[in-house]
Amino acid sequence: MADYDCTRCGACCVNPLENRAEGYTEYVTVTPRDALLKHPKIVERYVVFNDDGHAHLKLDAGHRCAALKGGLGRKVRCEIYALRPAPCRRVEAGSEGCLRARREQGLPI
Repeated sequence: MADYDCTRCGACCVNPLENRAEGYTEYVTVTPRDALLKHPKIVERYVVFNDDGHAHLKLDAGHRCAALKGGLGRKVRCEIYALRPAPCRRVEAGSEGCLRARREQGLPI
């Protein structure tokens, strides 16, 4: 298996085409258990609440998580890495979800 370096990728931090095609703009759910909700400044900057009051990570105009900085496939970093919510923690380098995101973003697998 190839060596996948998350600091050079970031593909999993982009709302998938399938979600966008179906009109889903809420990509990563933030649950009440997630530590980042205990940090008001981080919440203000990186979290959005839908009409039902459920928290999600904000997406930028390019459908990327607002906390992702840098260029996909080159060098990226997560501004909230230590506090990232559970769905972000579940993604593993080289997993099927990782490879699917890389394919969708045109990155080598």
